[in-house]
Amino acid sequence: MTKSDEACALVVFGREECHLCNQMIVDLQKRQKQITFDFQVIDIDTDPDLRVRFNDKVPVLMSLSDQKEICHYYLDLAALDDYLAKIR
Repeated sequence: MTKSDEACALVVFGREECHLCNQMIVDLQKRQKQITFDFQVIDIDTDPDLRVRFNDKVPVLMSLSDQKEICHYYLDLAALDDYLAKIR
């Protein structure tokens, strides 16, 4: 993965049985058809530290490289596009 690719890598911190988390994932997959970026999903319930950090805030979309929060609860397309525009 190049530095540019790494900058475009995002992570969704969420829960397996969370309708908001599932919706954000679907929305991100739709956006990937228009803009190139990668994302992974991390279940906060598999890590006690993540559960404490994000418990009532999930889903949280963050950049992987600099751990910048892009949005939470719902996908903010403007915030995502702004972030991606800044790193390209």
